Amino acid sequence: MEAAAVLDAFSAAPRHQLRPAAWWRSTRLASQACRATAPFARADWQTACAILASNSTGGGGGGHDASSSSNNNRQPAPRVNGQKPLPAPAPALEATPTPTPAELDLVPVSNLPRPLSISDLSPAPMHGSQLRVAYQGVPGAYSEAAAAKAYPGCDAIPCDQFEVAFQAVELWIADRAVLPVENSLGGSIHRNYDLLLRHRLHIVGEVQLPVHHCLLALPGVRRELLTRVISHPQALAQCELTLNAMGLNVAREAFDDTAGAAEHVAAGGLRDTAAIASARAAELYGLQVLADGIQDDADNVTRFVMLAREPIIPRTDRPFKTSIVFAHDTDGTSVLFKVLSAFAFRDISLTKIESRPHRHRPIRLVDDTNVGTAKHFEYMFYIDFQASMADVRAQNALAEIQEFTSFLRVLGSYPMDMTPWDAALSSSSRADDSSRQY
Repeated sequence: MEAAAVLDAFSAAPRHQLRPAAWWRSTRLASQACRATAPFARADWQTACAILASNSTGGGGGGHDASSSSNNNRQPAPRVNGQKPLPAPAPALEATPTPTPAELDLVPVSNLPRPLSISDLSPAPMHGSQLRVAYQGVPGAYSEAAAAKAYPGCDAIPCDQFEVAFQAVELWIADRAVLPVENSLGGSIHRNYDLLLRHRLHIVGEVQLPVHHCLLALPGVRRELLTRVISHPQALAQCELTLNAMGLNVAREAFDDTAGAAEHVAAGGLRDTAAIASARAAELYGLQVLADGIQDDADNVTRFVMLAREPIIPRTDRPFKTSIVFAHDTDGTSVLFKVLSAFAFRDISLTKIESRPHRHRPIRLVDDTNVGTAKHFEYMFYIDFQASMADVRAQNALAEIQEFTSFLRVLGSYPMDMTPWDAALSSSSRADDSSRQY
């Protein structure tokens, strides 16, 4: 109200009554009143500036008659920040050229901060569009295929180590991470279980990827010329029996990842070395496939987990899985029986149990005056069970477990991967395995 009163009084005063000093004081007073009034809309502020500028046009000297005689030659209101000028009055019979309105750039619009919108506050899309997903390996790795399956259309970010993939999400370089935790043939990837406990990321989903290994070499290379085979240790273990059946009793060396091994063979021009990797890796790095489907078991599947900075809201309208880790300082492994009883009593099925050494207390000493000092290993236990944290049974089970454990942490409650298994493809793979000739 104060700003409006100042502007009304200022615009109503004749121009000959406002000397330059008085005009400046009135202008400053009006400007201060405009700034002090809150909230004051941007449009109102621009209108006020236009009124002040229009009243200041034409100088300060002369009487009222002079002002009246020059009324037809009044300067039009200036254009504030490029806005369109106000409509001009109807021209007189003897019209004079209309003066060009002045440009009044009070505040550069381009320099004003852009207001936040709802899109700035919304989380990243869950379907994978424009989602940055970190994975361990180089292009062509199975982890890249798992990331594409988990988040179709995502921007896959390769990382040279598992630790880097965790940090990429924590430092907001990536939105998600897709990392392997177990394989149906090779077992658990213990490194990632340790990293799950070390970092504060949450499991928000899982994806199971069938693994189809190929033996890759440079174009023109024959099996008889090979002296070594390189790949990830899990891949070497998954193809050990097949390589022996092929007669490849050569040196086998571990590499960081399968696609990295293929890239190493191609970049170094190694004609005495083959790599175990995917068919996509052969296509990316220009290698030929010496043998296709060399995994020992056709049902070779790797389970990946999807990690994010924030957990998802658990639901009960679809199958969910929950992952936890716990330990006890005094009871040691005997606490495991109590935990299993808590789940069994509530008819909750477990899908995985994994133990890892307790890094902070690897050994527990028990003193007995009769037999001496006993040394026991301390373990952290990882358990996956088929229930959502929104399920009352799961809540009660964890409440009971918390009573007799010294440490309990929920790693995530997430939807299970219910992708139907391609039975036809699996059967054909078994047929190929049985009829393979080496």
